[in-house]
Amino acid sequence: MSAPPTDGPAFASERQARIAELVATRGRARIGQLATQFGVTEPTIRKDLTALEQRGLLKRTYGGALALHPIVDREFAGREATNRAGKAAIARACLGLLRDGDSVFLDSGTTVDAVARALATGAGQRERLRLSVLTNTLAVASALADVQGIDCVLLGGHLQPVEGSLVGPLALENLQRFAFSVAFLGVSGFSEAGISVGSLSEAAVKAAVIERARRVVVATDHAKVGATDFARISGLDDIDVVVMDRTTPAVAEVCEAHGIQLIEAGE
Repeated sequence: MSAPPTDGPAFASERQARIAELVATRGRARIGQLATQFGVTEPTIRKDLTALEQRGLLKRTYGGALALHPIVDREFAGREATNRAGKAAIARACLGLLRDGDSVFLDSGTTVDAVARALATGAGQRERLRLSVLTNTLAVASALADVQGIDCVLLGGHLQPVEGSLVGPLALENLQRFAFSVAFLGVSGFSEAGISVGSLSEAAVKAAVIERARRVVVATDHAKVGATDFARISGLDDIDVVVMDRTTPAVAEVCEAHGIQLIEAGE
């Protein structure tokens, strides 16, 4: 009995779904790389990419394909109202990474705000942790100001009203006085190209924090995967842990390739 053809309709459909997932996660892919990975010819991959472009799942380019990045929401209120259950789950998972006596940096972003609220309420904690927390965000400082066991310090700098965060030369100068056991960073873009946000000044602060943290945790929901925002923070090799509400095999592959621990928080 002969084996079924390896490139029948069912196999092609599965391969195309996998290609779409890989391109969305990585941000881009080359035809040669995809042909090698899936064990098919380059003309076959070209047909796959054409079919996926016609379905609106990616953009064909010379020699490969680009992800159709999701529109990045610039309005803080809109982002705060999105995927609240997922962000709350991410926050609880982040708390599980903390140890008594840790020095912690919490930066700007709606997901990291959720981490601060979880710390304030003790969500998922069997006992209160004693922590030293530095933040450049007014909402985080306000949430933790009166929490027993947490010594919260607000970084100085130029205030960005929309985010309620402190950035600029003074913030970067003040950061040099601190070091952290763990830093929790929010991002608006996560792809194989690295992590990114919409503001150059925000990106500069986050990059400076990475340099001063023993362990870097990116807390982000699945909607940011494949997106590349205006200002790059760093490459993925600078990240130790990613906490996400939902993941995919492609996200897991990217994290494994860069030595990143991936935690799926669920809801």
